[in-house]
Amino acid sequence: MELIGHKAEPAPVPVMVGADLFQTQDVEEARQWGVRAFCENRLKKVDGLRPINARMHLRKVRGVGFGRITYGGAVDIDPGCLDSFYLVQVPLSGREVIDTGGQTVCSAGKVGSVINATGASLIRHEANTEKLVIRIEREVLERNCIQHLGHALRQPIGFLPSMTLDGVAGKRWTGLLRWIYESLALDDQCFDSPIMSAQVEQTVIATLLSAQPHNYSEELNGEERSIAPAFVKRIERYIEDHADQPITIVDLAEHAGVSSRSIFNGFRRFRNTSPMLYLKEVRMRRVNEELKRLRPAETTVTTVAYHWGFTHLGHFTTDYKRRFGESPSQTLAR
Repeated sequence: MELIGHKAEPAPVPVMVGADLFQTQDVEEARQWGVRAFCENRLKKVDGLRPINARMHLRKVRGVGFGRITYGGAVDIDPGCLDSFYLVQVPLSGREVIDTGGQTVCSAGKVGSVINATGASLIRHEANTEKLVIRIEREVLERNCIQHLGHALRQPIGFLPSMTLDGVAGKRWTGLLRWIYESLALDDQCFDSPIMSAQVEQTVIATLLSAQPHNYSEELNGEERSIAPAFVKRIERYIEDHADQPITIVDLAEHAGVSSRSIFNGFRRFRNTSPMLYLKEVRMRRVNEELKRLRPAETTVTTVAYHWGFTHLGHFTTDYKRRFGESPSQTLAR
């Protein structure tokens, strides 16, 4: 099995030693392994006459998991909305057809795929197909992207689902994967030290953010902004600490000791947003965190929304769905 993306014939990608491994011809057992390693899913054998022979290796390094998977036979995988993670897939052999985000990707040869955390997906895995999978925790990816941007995300990170592997960026990505997989094959504990694991996690995420087009690519690849003045950072901290309280631009100006005009100009220049939109983003994130933490028996969407200052439920629901890819009631139900 070969990692594509190089003009020269690459060496086979070695199997990671000591990694979690299953091998089964039972569809339900394979599905259960998929639930443990990734998320709840529906797995259906397409060819009723041909048995599957599912195998998976998986090794986690902090917020990134490195795996190698085949089902042997043809199967349909319906993971729904991944929600808590992003999944990058690099074909080693065979072909998959992936419907995700309203687009269809044929992952084979020199084309890989990226399945975003938001939006439902369906994977048609053909017989004799094998692939590398890289599972990246959504929270870790978003935190790294925010650090590079210097401001909160206005909407979820959305990658282009089709990944070209034989271009300059694709070769940079597959070259990094080859080094990681070969290192894990030689020594399963090579990334166990905190320094190494943190470096691998950040390198993988930074490489993906730079190699694969997404809705923040233009901003990340543009000219670096000047360092934001101290009052902008002071206001951001104030908003984070007092987001559950009534906040006006006058409050922010008094806290920072600058004029409201300076605040608007500072946020527009250094954060590409306004202070009130920044406050709204923080509150929206807090709502999402609270709905994930609580159960339907403990609260309602209306109660949580009102607590964080969202009094117009229609506008709130629309903005929430645009930001997180699902309605607030769906988040609470899960």
